[in-house]
Amino acid sequence: MQLTESLKSLYIKTAKKLRGSDRRQFMAEVVKGLGVGGQTLVERELGWNRRTIRSWMQELESGQPIIDGFERSGRKRVEAKLPNLLADIKSLVDAQSQTDPSFKSTRLYTRMTSAEVRRQLIEQFGYSDEQLPSKETIRRRLNDLGYCLKRVIKAKPVKKIPQTEAIFEQVEQINTEADNDPNTLRISVDAKVAVKVGEFDRKGKTRVPTISVDHDFAPETTLIPYGIFLPEYNELFLFFVSGKLTADCIVDLLESWWQSVKHRFAHIQKLVINQDNGPENHSRRTQFMKRIVDFAISSELDLQLAYYPPYHSKYNPVERCFGWLEKHWNGSLLDTVETVLNFAKTLTFKGNNPVVTLVNKVYSTGVKLTTEAMAEVETQIHRLPHLKKWFVEIFAKSA
Repeated sequence: MQLTESLKSLYIKTAKKLRGSDRRQFMAEVVKGLGVGGQTLVERELGWNRRTIRSWMQELESGQPIIDGFERSGRKRVEAKLPNLLADIKSLVDAQSQTDPSFKSTRLYTRMTSAEVRRQLIEQFGYSDEQLPSKETIRRRLNDLGYCLKRVIKAKPVKKIPQTEAIFEQVEQINTEADNDPNTLRISVDAKVAVKVGEFDRKGKTRVPTISVDHDFAPETTLIPYGIFLPEYNELFLFFVSGKLTADCIVDLLESWWQSVKHRFAHIQKLVINQDNGPENHSRRTQFMKRIVDFAISSELDLQLAYYPPYHSKYNPVERCFGWLEKHWNGSLLDTVETVLNFAKTLTFKGNNPVVTLVNKVYSTGVKLTTEAMAEVETQIHRLPHLKKWFVEIFAKSA
């Protein structure tokens, strides 16, 4: 059988437009229609490989499609050869990362460069220089994991005390030990700046036309978000406090949270609390320390307070939740308390929705202990000798 120029042009153009199984079946049907010698003819006239056509004829006759193996071709990603690499990178970088101080982004900003990450992988995890990919590949994996290596506005701390690096090393050590101990639970706690409830602009954008008042004066009320985050479980508990966030309020929230979850953590004997050194919860705040000792006794938990250095609280894991919350409700009017709570309840962080609670109790401010009473409290706590202000342990039995 002879192929005319018009038929050859039609067959070639049609084959080029088809893909995968459709293309193979079309070409096999053409060869089958040409009869005996069709494979040789199309190879000579159309440029189709007859050996390839032979396998496609078998696909046509059997009715079983050939599975394309594109995913098996090409160079494999480095994590296919090193399956633990991404987890090891995350464990190195996570403790050295902070959220955006303005909460306008959900990205994390790390203090470690890709070169330093590569060096630490060799030093701490036993990788060889030949095993690991280049610095550029590690940089790309850091970006894929959500860590950004670029500095941002307001990311540079205002103050850096001489003990900053030592505090970070101690926090990382305590957190690692807590995460590896099945009888220890680590939580991250902090408060966010008060949210003004009213028709005020919160920046951001929305697809729905929204108009806010031109000045942020006289809000109907304010709500202070206080978060308790469980890094191991990616669980967030949000308390919205309508009054002052005092030392008594903070410990009451911790006690309320523990009462709600202790049935799940009957095996937990120690609680590690990551927090910043705020005015109402620092380790020299007498009323806070008295209440936290009382909490240890009533809950029968050993407590370890691990504070972040001044102006570095954005490294506290709970702050990342606030970044997601800010992005979640930006562009909307938080004009009522119910609106604020509903937005918080619909937040999705790490695949989970937070547990949201409104706190209307009014707390007295300025409550403090006498010097003699605080001296008694000091006998019940243990401070790290060279970083007394930043690391405190309370043992329930000895307390």
